[in-house]
Amino acid sequence: MIPELSWVPPEVDVTVPNPARVYDYWLDGDHHFPADRELGEQILKIMPGVRDAARLNRAFLRRAATFMVESGVKQFLDIGSGIPTVGNLHEIVQQLDPECRVVYVDREPVAVAHSQLLLKDNDRCVAMQADLRDVDGILASPKTRELIDFEQPVGLFMLLLLHFVPDSWDPAGLLAQYRARLASGSFLAVTHVAADAGSAGLDKAIEAYQSTQNNPIPRTHDEVLRFFDGFEMVEPGLVGCAMWNPQGVGDMSEDPSINLLPYAGVGRLL
Repeated sequence: MIPELSWVPPEVDVTVPNPARVYDYWLDGDHHFPADRELGEQILKIMPGVRDAARLNRAFLRRAATFMVESGVKQFLDIGSGIPTVGNLHEIVQQLDPECRVVYVDREPVAVAHSQLLLKDNDRCVAMQADLRDVDGILASPKTRELIDFEQPVGLFMLLLLHFVPDSWDPAGLLAQYRARLASGSFLAVTHVAADAGSAGLDKAIEAYQSTQNNPIPRTHDEVLRFFDGFEMVEPGLVGCAMWNPQGVGDMSEDPSINLLPYAGVGRLL
């Protein structure tokens, strides 16, 4: 952890843990505070495999992004992008095709601040602070419009985001709003904590998250599948994160329940 805190946006209370920074801690990143590490360790004691689950989510990001580029997509919108760490979306897609463009969106000020620092010399990427619910604000933003042509296919990522969206926000309805603005041939990638994976300690881990004011809401397979309404599922469909077209042992965990803990899927808009 970097000891100098002058870069921290003034509205950030570093004494309150934040899910994005806890996730960064599990991925061995650098942008987390003592409160985040404390919560991260507390959850690791309850669910020792959760660090593996974070790694599997990151591996899915790589595979899904690669699939989309190979399918002809050159522009990407990553909502709930989190704190930048190794293997960011833009690094993956621009290595495959330097013409790829990426817009990162997150409501967490630390995530956006560090993304902007990381991208300051990359004119094909931008990071903006916004809430998922502000569909028009995100899609009509000049920053977004500068890089994304919504008449052409877009790769939309919402990884480990929607389980922080309560039913009262109508997450399926929000997805429908985004879908309505995408061109045919676009893709949606989602990962989401599974309520029916039988992962030991999940309930207690969720209780521990109460200190973040962002309580995860695990959902069943059918509930997560609803987010893909209007999309055609790419094989193998909505499956455990590790089961989505794995390419080697590094894409799997030795714990079967962790392989299933986040659901993962990619849908194509016809």
